[in-house]
Amino acid sequence: MPRMTTPVHALVLVAIGGALLATACTPGENKEEEGFARLFNGQDLTGWVQRGGEAVYAIEDGAIVGRTVPDTPNSFLCTEKEHSNFQLEFEVKVDPALNSGVQIRSHATPEYQDGRVHGYQVEIDPSPRAWSGGIYDEARRGWLDSPEGNEEAQKAFRPGEWNAYRIQAVGDRIQTWVNGVAVADLVDGVDRSGFIGLQVHNSDQEGLEVRWRNLWLKELPEVPDGEYPNTLTNEERADGWRLLWDGRTTWGWRGARSEAFPDKGWEIADGELTVLETGGDESRAGGDIITVDQYSDFELKLEFKITPGANSGIKYFVDPELNKGEGSAIGLEFQILDDDTHPDAKLGKDGNRTMASLYDLIAAPEDKVVRAVGEWNEARIVSRGSHVEHWLNGQKTVDFERGSPEFRRLVAASKYKIWNNFGERPEGHILLQDHGNRVSFRSVRIRELDAD
Repeated sequence: MPRMTTPVHALVLVAIGGALLATACTPGENKEEEGFARLFNGQDLTGWVQRGGEAVYAIEDGAIVGRTVPDTPNSFLCTEKEHSNFQLEFEVKVDPALNSGVQIRSHATPEYQDGRVHGYQVEIDPSPRAWSGGIYDEARRGWLDSPEGNEEAQKAFRPGEWNAYRIQAVGDRIQTWVNGVAVADLVDGVDRSGFIGLQVHNSDQEGLEVRWRNLWLKELPEVPDGEYPNTLTNEERADGWRLLWDGRTTWGWRGARSEAFPDKGWEIADGELTVLETGGDESRAGGDIITVDQYSDFELKLEFKITPGANSGIKYFVDPELNKGEGSAIGLEFQILDDDTHPDAKLGKDGNRTMASLYDLIAAPEDKVVRAVGEWNEARIVSRGSHVEHWLNGQKTVDFERGSPEFRRLVAASKYKIWNNFGERPEGHILLQDHGNRVSFRSVRIRELDAD
């Protein structure tokens, strides 16, 4: 099929929450009537602030012009205002030797790499790679949705000419078009609001130019929260929840015995983080993975799916140095197990190694709600001060006080008795266990709690 492009004045029907909105790809006399507002007034940079490097931004012939300055980091001309749900349209022309992009829903905060700009970037790529319109996570996770292998999308950008971009961000979905050709369609739950920024990429050459003109933005209405995994509802965000795994990269995780994420034994595909079946072959195993950060008072929720006979677990208050070189990392454990067929269900004491138990210490009730093998279950762990709870599919299964006389009595009668003050660390990593069986995880989210 021949490649088709949309004229700059063409009408486009965009679906928002089941309704069709008629919008134009590029500016015209009726933009304000369609609900668009100018992001750039054509005369000065009122409403914009420069962040990052020292590239030179100027206004020429009604366009914003960015010029490279050697020996300076990536530069960004950013809106002072943040935007959440919107349709952004602009035209851009870039020197063939310069890479560029437009940040959306981005941030620059002191606590993140001393104010470094980070967040979603829609690529402007005149190089032979031709990834214009792809979505890159600047200074954070890298590529999220590239047009690699999509020949029509890779041919959409016209090097050396003005190119029309359309970006639509609604809820957790971000879509891009270049010259009327659809390029990226990303569902990602990390950020739902932030500033817009015009990037001049760092370069060892001086004076390479990128030009933007006709920047229009239309605020779009909120839509009902979707059913996408690995995303957060508006209510969850307001309550302080954040994704602990983003659904597509290894960001925020590493091996329990390594500073890097395992290069084998784990798979990320279709929004699932899966430990692979090894059949007991340790040479194929990747090992446990832990969060880069440590946590003390928190609420953790995730979904998991087991296969027949599977064994795994969620550990918390993990010290990766404990038991180093002798097996699995040590910590309190929410047991994940096929109780019907795995022999571990009959070991331990009084069922304390079954699904949703505090492994080897406190048994979950026999009448707990467990969904069938191959279906998704939800685990929830709440730790506040010394009090800890396990929940499975909305039912509380375990309730205990760390460091209490009863807790220490249980530890003394368990496999953990050889470690001093087991389970009483003030903070620790969260761990997903590689026990050699295929188990999948998704929608891993956390919020930090007040101690009292």
